[in-house]
Amino acid sequence: MTYLAASILVMALVTYALRVVPLVLVRRRITQPWVLSFLHYVPYAVLTAMTIPAILFATSMWLSGLVGLLVAIVLAVRGRSLMVVAIAAATAVWLTEFVAGLV
Repeated sequence: MTYLAASILVMALVTYALRVVPLVLVRRRITQPWVLSFLHYVPYAVLTAMTIPAILFATSMWLSGLVGLLVAIVLAVRGRSLMVVAIAAATAVWLTEFVAGLV
């Protein structure tokens, strides 16, 4: 068996196990408030953990990624639309890199 085939097989087994084990171990409905609140925030935490590094290192300098992220957070918290947040964040990244290029 080649290395690629073995790698794919191992990844498939691990992924399958991660989905099957909770179904086998937890037979009844979860009613504990702490567990329910923990499970409620898991998708947001995972998405944040995957997105933040991508935002910071997708630009030519991490500082411009940070500026764009902060602009996006401020506008999103203030209730602006997704289009406004995306355009403003991209503009902030572009302006930061433009100003840094002049210095």
